[in-house]
Parts: sequence; C-alpha cells; structure tokens
Amino acid sequence: MDLKLSGKRALVTGSSSGIGAAIARELAAEGVTVVVHGRDERRARQVAQEITSAGGKAFVAVGDLSTDSGAERVASEVASNLGAVDILVNNAGGPEQLGWMDVPPDGWARIYNNNVISMVRMIRHCVPAMKRHGWGRIIQISSCVAVQPFASMPHHSAAKTAVLNLTVSLAKELAETGITVNTVSPGVILTPGAERYFRDLARAKGWGEDWKTIERHVLLSILYNPTGHLGSVEDVASLVAFVSSPVSGYINGADLRVDGGSIGTIN
Repeated sequence: MDLKLSGKRALVTGSSSGIGAAIARELAAEGVTVVVHGRDERRARQVAQEITSAGGKAFVAVGDLSTDSGAERVASEVASNLGAVDILVNNAGGPEQLGWMDVPPDGWARIYNNNVISMVRMIRHCVPAMKRHGWGRIIQISSCVAVQPFASMPHHSAAKTAVLNLTVSLAKELAETGITVNTVSPGVILTPGAERYFRDLARAKGWGEDWKTIERHVLLSILYNPTGHLGSVEDVASLVAFVSSPVSGYINGADLRVDGGSIGTIN
C-alpha cells in the first residue's frame, strides 16, 4: 500500500532509542523527512545517521521536553530545519519501576509532567502551523497499562490514562481542521532496555539464559497475550506510519492497541 507520506515532515519525540527510533526509521523509509529528538545528542545523531545512510532524510533536535525552555529549544530546531511539521508523534516519556509506597506525591507530579505535559508543550508548538496548512497528524504513544494497570508503577499508569483522555479532547478541539489525533498503546514490547530488564529478572528468578524460555516466563508471569510472543518495535512503528498517513483520515480520537491481544476489553 502506498501510504502517500512522501514529502511529509515529522517530529518524533523521544526517538533516540527504542520505539521512538523505530518510528523515525519507519517514517523515513516511507519518504518522510524526520526530526529525531532526544536529550542525548550523541544517540539522536546516531539514529539520524542510520536514517540518512539508508537513503532517508533526518535532522536532530535536542531538548528536555519536561521543561518549557527545553520544548522551545526543540521547536526552534524544527522551525530552523523544516519550517514546520505535518506529523507530530508524541513518544517522549517513560516509566519508573516503583511501587505505591515508594512514590512520594511529587513523584506523581514528575511522571505526569514527563509523560503528559511534555506532550501538551509540543502540541501547542506544532498545531498552529498544521491549522494553517489545513492538514496534520498527531499520534500519542500511551501504553496498555492505561486501561489495565499493574499494582506497581501506579503513577505511570495514571499518566498514560490521561494521554487517552487528552487525545479525545484534542480531536474534538481540532474538528474540521484536517488534523486527526490518535493514541497508539503498545503492550509489552521488546526494546533493548526491556530485554536487559527481562534477562536480569531471569537471572534473579532462575529462568536460565535461553531467550525463548525467558520470553515464555515473561508472558506467563507479567502479561500474557494470545499470540504467544512479545511485540517488536517494528510492530508499533508500522501502525504509527499508517495512522500518520493521508489514507487514515477517518481514524480519529481512537486508542489503537498493539499488544498481541493482552488487554481483554471491548472498545
């Protein structure tokens, strides 16, 4: 399928590694000029170099989106390199492996700022130009824990639920502008960081070193899904590319799960 993305411009926040990097590479492969964002310039430039070496187009923007000044810095880099973007993928943010009684009240505020208000900052920077052009795509990366939280990381789960609410509200705010807003919610995805965590967990629990055995234990003890395997970063990136495209114009205000069927709800 031709996604009709050639010539579009995208900012993918938090794209110096993991899911965000895979999204940036996938969009670039579809002909999108991509801004790779991160807080670590070396890692962001490495992803951008991978894209350009493969024949794509990529620029780098460095900044901490948990602050107004950091978000402004990123927006300024986008403006100087591309003028504006047609696609905003709000992926920056992440969890903290803490339990209920380990998270002080200011920890809840911190995780909300990193995972929700960071998105708001970039939406405010990017939406005006999309409105002027009469077209745009905004994709927020949430998580399956938004609707099925674990006992641990309660502040992270609550923040990811807020992302779902934010998406629906923004889709209504941008009615008839040519801009759609959707959420993509991954399940357990095998990023390099996740694999390291699971291998450490396997050593602690005596699961051995064989990856297939470790994966089976992860599925049975953490979050089972009917496919019988964990997801890849490419699984998420492919869906984001589709929702970013002109051919997805009737998908709006949706939460699209990429979780192998692990979340047993009807929506």
